[in-house]
Amino acid sequence: MAPPPPSPDVPGDMAKQIVSERLSAVVVTSRNELGSWVNQRFAISKAPDDADGGSAAPISEDGYFITADHVLARADGRNVFVIYGRGGRILTSKARVVWRSYSDDLALLHIPQKTPFFYQWTPATRWLSPGHGIIHGGMATGFRSSPGKLRTPLSPESGFTGNRKFKIDMPLQPGDSGGPVVDAFGKLVGINSAVEFLIPLETAIFIDSEGNRPNIGKITSIIQKDRNRQNFR
Repeated sequence: MAPPPPSPDVPGDMAKQIVSERLSAVVVTSRNELGSWVNQRFAISKAPDDADGGSAAPISEDGYFITADHVLARADGRNVFVIYGRGGRILTSKARVVWRSYSDDLALLHIPQKTPFFYQWTPATRWLSPGHGIIHGGMATGFRSSPGKLRTPLSPESGFTGNRKFKIDMPLQPGDSGGPVVDAFGKLVGINSAVEFLIPLETAIFIDSEGNRPNIGKITSIIQKDRNRQNFR
């Protein structure tokens, strides 16, 4: 079945406000705390020398975040932190890795904090057609990027059980990985993954960027099983 025409809606101030309220980062470091760095307003001179990381998106009110798996590529033996804005305050919390998929480039994290500003997914029963308006909330370029569009379709999830890749026409930079791709109504389409360039004769030409959309039912099931194991109420 061919996808329907794209929605004419373009992300505006409402979508940008939703992304701003949910801006989240992942930091991987050997440090045991990041409080002094946060108190110094993330001054470069106070940053962890060994820090890796990227962006993330909160997807529940009880501390679950989705990010790109490659953001955690060097997480073994180190601490993972999530930095999350809440009510005008910056919350920094150690995160527990709940689930990772190298092949899908997706991961789930959990922090023991309430996260009242979180994303709702775009409906799993609807098409997202090429040309559908989007913005992204990566830490590196999200707030400097103009609205973009989907390049590839995302059909309804019926019959799909795994991850689906999609293309967007917005360049990404290191630090944007794991950040949310959001539609005009602030609904979560998927997660930033990679950027593609064509390099003829040493001149890089941007082609498009890639995102990942997990099966929402699968992600919901993983989260619920983790809640049950941890005896969350």
